[in-house]
Amino acid sequence: VHLVESGGGSVQPGGSLKLSCVASTITPNTPAMAWFRQAPGGAREAVASIDTRVGSRYYADHAKGRFTVSQDKSTNTVYLQMSALRSEDSGMYYCAAGRGGLWDTWHRASLYDDWGQGTQVTVSR
Repeated sequence: VHLVESGGGSVQPGGSLKLSCVASTITPNTPAMAWFRQAPGGAREAVASIDTRVGSRYYADHAKGRFTVSQDKSTNTVYLQMSALRSEDSGMYYCAAGRGGLWDTWHRASLYDDWGQGTQVTVSR
């Protein structure tokens, strides 16, 4: 599965951004799509995931109440709407596709086989 992210940019604290990820296809083996992020010098961490079959969504604690993951099945696109952005949200955001997991495992990067190149998000004054 080929994934292409877009929508990153620079924004002030408190601002919003909407990231998009277009998948070349969604297969039975890659029903879940997720967003991860990585700050410079930091580890890659999960942000949110959506099961494209049933729409189940999972969020990391840092994203709950501020970020919303959604999908457009007609275009194989997954979105990440980010609001109330903070400086610590800065980093490269990656889209991933794979079998995903449930509430206690969805965040594991090993469950996702295909990754995009990433889109940069910078939150600063």
